[in-house]
Parts: sequence; C-alpha cells; structure tokens
Amino acid sequence: MKTRINFGFLLVYSLVSLFCTCSAFYLPGLAPVSFCEDGGGGDCQTVIQLFVNRLDSVESVLPYEYDVFDFCKDAKEMRPSENLGQVLFGERIESSPYKFNFKQDVKCKAVCTKVYKKGIKEDATQLDFLKMGMQLNYQHHWIIDNMPVTWCYDVEDGQKYCNPGFPIGCLVTSDGRAKDACVINSEFNKKNTFYVFNHVDIKITYHSGESEGWRGARLVAATLEPKSIKQADGNNPSCEGANPMEVPGEFENDVSIVYTYSVTFEENNSIKWASRWDYILVSMPHTNIQWFSIMNSLVIVLFLSGMVAMIMLRTLHKDIARYNQVDQVKALLSLSARTGSYEDAQEESGWKQVHGDVFRPPRKGMLLSVFLGQGTQIFIMTFITLFLACLGFLSPANRGALMTCAVVLWVLLGTPAGYVSARLYKTFGGEKWKTNVLLTALLCPGIVFADFFLMNLILWVEGSSAAIPFGTLVAILALWFGISVPLTFIGAYFGFKKPAIEQPVRTNQIPRQIPEQSFFTKPIPGIVMGGILPFGCIFIQLFFILNSIWSHQMYYMFGFLFLVFIILLITCSEATILLCYFHLCAEDYHWWWRSFLTSGFTAVYLFIYAVHYFFSKLQIIGAASTFLYFGYTMIMVLIFFLFTGTIGFFACFWFVNKIYSVVKVD
Repeated sequence: MKTRINFGFLLVYSLVSLFCTCSAFYLPGLAPVSFCEDGGGGDCQTVIQLFVNRLDSVESVLPYEYDVFDFCKDAKEMRPSENLGQVLFGERIESSPYKFNFKQDVKCKAVCTKVYKKGIKEDATQLDFLKMGMQLNYQHHWIIDNMPVTWCYDVEDGQKYCNPGFPIGCLVTSDGRAKDACVINSEFNKKNTFYVFNHVDIKITYHSGESEGWRGARLVAATLEPKSIKQADGNNPSCEGANPMEVPGEFENDVSIVYTYSVTFEENNSIKWASRWDYILVSMPHTNIQWFSIMNSLVIVLFLSGMVAMIMLRTLHKDIARYNQVDQVKALLSLSARTGSYEDAQEESGWKQVHGDVFRPPRKGMLLSVFLGQGTQIFIMTFITLFLACLGFLSPANRGALMTCAVVLWVLLGTPAGYVSARLYKTFGGEKWKTNVLLTALLCPGIVFADFFLMNLILWVEGSSAAIPFGTLVAILALWFGISVPLTFIGAYFGFKKPAIEQPVRTNQIPRQIPEQSFFTKPIPGIVMGGILPFGCIFIQLFFILNSIWSHQMYYMFGFLFLVFIILLITCSEATILLCYFHLCAEDYHWWWRSFLTSGFTAVYLFIYAVHYFFSKLQIIGAASTFLYFGYTMIMVLIFFLFTGTIGFFACFWFVNKIYSVVKVD
C-alpha cells in the first residue's frame, strides 16, 4: 500500500511538472504585434501607445482611476474593451498622452503642466487628493503592448526586483523620516514635504526580426525609472541636474507641476517574444519557498496516508475478518447454548455495533444537502479553472481571464449542484423538494452577492474604481437568475427522478444510545483537530495568494497551486476518514455533519490566518479599507468552507459505505 501511495505522488508530481510549466504564459492564438520604423503598411505599426490602469496601494483597499489624480490626459481618450474579470477586479484601462514613435529616442519631452492656484477650492481639493495618494504610496500601472512597464531596482543580496508599478511620489514626514520611495534619493530631505515623480526615463527593449527572416520588431521589455524634477519653464524642460519637484505639506503658494518623459530604444535579440515576461517573474524570489511548501505538504500527506493505510490493512481488515468469522460460527451454532459467548465476542469492537444507526438521516438534512450541492459546484469550478491556468490559458498576459473563467464556470455548473443536492436530500428522506431546489440555487450565492453588494456600496461612496457599474451588476444577476438558477432546477429534476442512494445495511427504527465519549471523540474537539493538517498543507501557498490579492503582487505559479490543490484534496479526505473511523469505533454514529465540518473547519483556520496577515503583514489604514478587507475575506472563507467540507463529506461517505458493505450483518 505504501509503495502504491509513493508511486501515485510521483505520478501526480510528474504530470504537474509536465503540464504546468510556468513559462507557458501565452494564450494560444494571441498574436504578437510587430513595429517598424517606417511603417510600411500591413500589420507593422510605427506608434507605440502607452495605456494606464487604475492606481492601487498596499495601505488601502481602495483603487482609483488614473483621471481622479489629475494627471496628464489623452486628448482622444479611448478605452479598450474590458472583460467581466477585469471589471470585477477594478481594472480601468485607458489611453494616455504618452505616445512614442518606434526607434525614435526622445529626451526630456513635456507632456502637460498642472497648475494649482491658492484660494481656488477645486485646485486645493485636487492637490490634497494627489498628496493623499503619495502619503498612502499609490502606484501607477502602465502598459505597453499588453505587458506592464516595470520599475526595476536592486534589493538585498545583489538581486534585482522588477515591480510592475511605480509610486506617484513620496513623503518626508514632519519628524524627518523618509517614507517608502523617498529613500531612493538623498535630496528628498525636507520635512513635511511631498516629492512628486513627474518625470520617467523609459527604456523599451525590442527583438529584431531581421535575423530570423521576418520584417519589423517585437517589444520584449519596457522598464522605467521615476524621477522628481522641478522645471523652471514648461515649454523648454531640462532634466539634468535639476532640483526635485516639491509640494509643501501646507498649500500656501501656487504649485506648478510639469510632467515630462524620456524614452530610449534598445535591441536585444537574446530575449524571445514568448518569454518576455520572464524577467519580471524570475525576479520574484519565491520559487525556493514554494518548493519548501510542497515538500512540507507532501510530508503531511505521506504521514496521513501511512496512518490510513495502517487502519485499512491492519485494524479494519482484522475487524471485518473477525466479524464475518463470528457470523459464520453463529449460523452453525444458532441452536447451541454457547451462542451467548460469541455474542460477547462480537461486542469487542464498536464500529459494527452501530450498523443499524450509521445511515440514519442527519438532522438539518436539507441544509447539509444544499451545502453539498454548492460545494460540488465550487469544487468542479476550481478544478477546471486551475487546470486551464496550468495550460497557460489564464495567464497574466490575458488580463481578467482567471476571474472571467471562474464566474462563467460557476454559472454553467448549476446542473451538478442541483443534482447532488436533490439526490442526497432524497436519500435523507426529505420531501420538500421545492424548498431544496430554491435553497440550492439561492442560499449561498445570495449570501455572497449580498456581501459583495454591500462592499460595492462602500466602494461607490468612496469613489473607487473598484466599484462595479450598475450595468455589470445587472449582467451578474442576469447570469445568476437567467442561466445558473434554471440549470440548477434541471439538475434537481434529474436528481429527484433517480432513486435514493441504496445503503448497504438497514436502519433500525429505534436509535441506539451513544455511550459516554472521551474528550478526543467528542464532536467539537474532533472537528477542531480535523482542520489543522489540511491547513498545514496550504498556509505557505495561502501567503502568496493573499500577497497577490492585497499587496498587488503578480501571481503566476499555477503549477504549484494545482499541486497544492491535489494535496489538499488528499489531506482533507484522509483526515476526515481517520477521525470518522475513530468516532465509529467509539460507537458515535453521527458522522454526516461531522464529516462535513471536520474538513470544513479548515476555513476557520483560513480566517484566523487572514486576521493575522492583516495585522502583521499589511499596512492598511482607514475604516473603509478595513471593512472591505474583512468583507471580501468572509466571501473567501465561505467558499473555502463549502469546498473543503464537500471533499471531507464524500470521502467519508465512500468510506462508510465501503466498510459496511463488506461486513455481514444479521
């Protein structure tokens, strides 16, 4: 058994390594764009358009659109079409006045001048908002040729980190402490002063096609260096040896900010277009930690697998053999006076003693069946989404695709949710099928939508770009009620038409009394202990996921995530089976809800870790941001609770059916 388990893990690891290569980033069919110096017609372009995205901060959950900060605007503003995932994530991409001609270097070109006059309320409001952005370290996110313009700088141990964003500016506090990006320049030393990064040196790297026989060039990297430069004349800017652009903490005089840029082009034929994201991703020093996480999870799984194998092969096998042997002897000596001694022998072990009650329908069977239907829907959605992400279909280059795929899959998977819920509810002996279908279609999605709607109201009041437009909310409701709910009804129809799941043993009419339980076999301690090991498998990966969401770091290691998903699936199953066996041996036959809650309790540990992450890792300030963080966290916890609980229930359901089907019962 152990040899098979080890071989299984080697097989899973080999498959994940084969299919989930982190460099497979581009959606099949996504064609590269060629740029030429002289145009030449066709698909070869001469002008490089720089797009801007919404600005975000690690100190606030509230992202804002580019225009809100009163930066330079494009005269002919255009917005690329955004998919559902981009809208839900709060991305707001628009064109900018930064336009470059291919292979034409530019030095210190003015884009626009923003003047804030003292005594004008609108100007004071705009300048205060800009200073708030610098104080909270809001970051620009620029895009060239569908890839982020990165700010690369040296970090510890001589490594270089490329951040797909750069700050608006920085603040030197009243006590002289330089905050965040102000440490890059020793001239940023005035107390209670803001320094605006109003100049950028942009370097665009391209791969020439002449060496490979095709015309034009393809962009393979775009980096910049932000600078703060005070201009004396906006019409004739100079970017050499100038003083930094200061904005005093008190608005006592007029402030004029001139935004400028320089751009250079560099040829580099060693970088291929298909691997142009590598310089961003390789600079993130996470791979070693990820391997440590995987090895840690594998050790836990092997430990659990060994314990389950020991129970299956030794304890449980001996129990079944002894039970069946006793039944055979009892049949031969049924008229003998010695039958009583064999009855005594039969009661040496406890799990067979509850065969007449183990399949007794649980209390609140309606709610349990609804949870399991929704959990099945989430499980299938997660599996397909991660598998597609491993194949490269949901890469960072395909913006918003991950969320769009997850939402569409959830909508289309209403049928298995209705089927599983209806089939189990019928097995539990339920008769209120209309209530069951309505709760399956509306309960958990309704809770998520109500939470999401409340968060959206806060975002709308705060003027954040993450606020979902009314039209998108209507579209989400249309998907829910127009597609998901009808599919749930169809699944429930087929589920109720099917006969109830046949149990291997009959249920007694009178419930058996449960003996006094020890501390470790009582329900609550068992449930609390059951979630520890599954959480131990995922907590390192969870750190990177939370970093991606709240610290705005790019997540790309879907191969690791898929492997952790498989490990979590195995761990939840084995931990639940193990505890279920111990409880049945203690003659406690209430396993239905306990199997769901044992693995589902992992979500409670996830919530505790999210609270710890909030106070120890994040710098979020403000009541609105705090409320939004915990509001979105509760959605994550509910989804994870249904997901893990469903895994544990079906693993335990299979185990209980298996052991009671192979033992002979009078």
